[in-house]
Amino acid sequence: MTRSATARITRVRATPQVRAPREKLSGATRGERNCSVARTLDIVSDAWAFLIIREAFFEAKTFGAFRSALDIPRATLTDRLRKLTRLQIFRQVAADSGQRKQYRLTRMGFDLYPSFISLMQFGDRWLAGEKNPPLVLVHRSCGCESHPVVACSECASELEARGVQYRDGPGAGRKPAKPGRNTRRASDGSRFMLGRPSSVSRALEIIGDKWSFMVVREGFFGNRRYDYIQSELGIAPNILTDRLSRLVAQGIFHRRLYQSAPERYEYLLTEMGRDLYRPFITMLAWGDRWLAKGKPPLLLRHTKCGHDFHASVICDKCHKPVIAADMQYRLNYDPRDYGALGPRSIT
Repeated sequence: MTRSATARITRVRATPQVRAPREKLSGATRGERNCSVARTLDIVSDAWAFLIIREAFFEAKTFGAFRSALDIPRATLTDRLRKLTRLQIFRQVAADSGQRKQYRLTRMGFDLYPSFISLMQFGDRWLAGEKNPPLVLVHRSCGCESHPVVACSECASELEARGVQYRDGPGAGRKPAKPGRNTRRASDGSRFMLGRPSSVSRALEIIGDKWSFMVVREGFFGNRRYDYIQSELGIAPNILTDRLSRLVAQGIFHRRLYQSAPERYEYLLTEMGRDLYRPFITMLAWGDRWLAKGKPPLLLRHTKCGHDFHASVICDKCHKPVIAADMQYRLNYDPRDYGALGPRSIT
């Protein structure tokens, strides 16, 4: 393992900001905070939808190719392809043979690639165990083995949570919780691991359900104590206890006693937990671009350069933006073991 989930615990300092007074209303009454990351996760945290998008990056195009790679039930695949087409992640085109339709990623769908790469880098760093990462990326533009980084769009330096300030954007506010949003229990996360080995799948096992994501997000807002997280989210106590316990066990939070009688704890992001900030703000950038209708809920400022920015995923060697058409990869596993004879480059 490159690093351990039990790595040195580092306290997260809240980014400089102006906080509004805490309201007395419960989270359920106040509604859900507008959030571009949550909007993005509404799409990719559905395990089957995520797996289908992932296989599209491996050049699966037909119903049969998706079904073969994932061993997905026919009715489920039909439903998810319709949903992803309706959401404009896919478009249907006539196949060369003219007999069957193909599903091609749209520009919006291809633009998810940097988010997948940032999740992959997190999974490679923290969740690969003793095994090598499943993929080795090669950037065609410079010909180098690439370990992409999440960088400031203005100064191109790598970002970290403590170097970013935030303030409300034009889309800030609250609204009722979205009906039908993914509320599966974290124990269902094993579904993300179907098919080929994937560091993105490993990352989504941790943050791929609604409540786990929201609890981690509150950590980035500087909210550390159980009672305030519960008030902010309107989350049931048993669910919050479950998610916090899981996130502590997974190495995302460190639990620290701050009161003895009665015992009360606060939850601090670890070094591993803080590293989730990079995929979070990459997904935030995608959600702002495609789902916020020109009104981002948050505006981010990089303290190093003093500019407002959006997250950009760039090659660590040539510093050019990473896009799917420019990346090749080598497999660190035998694809025949997974029924997926994917191509050697993503185009």
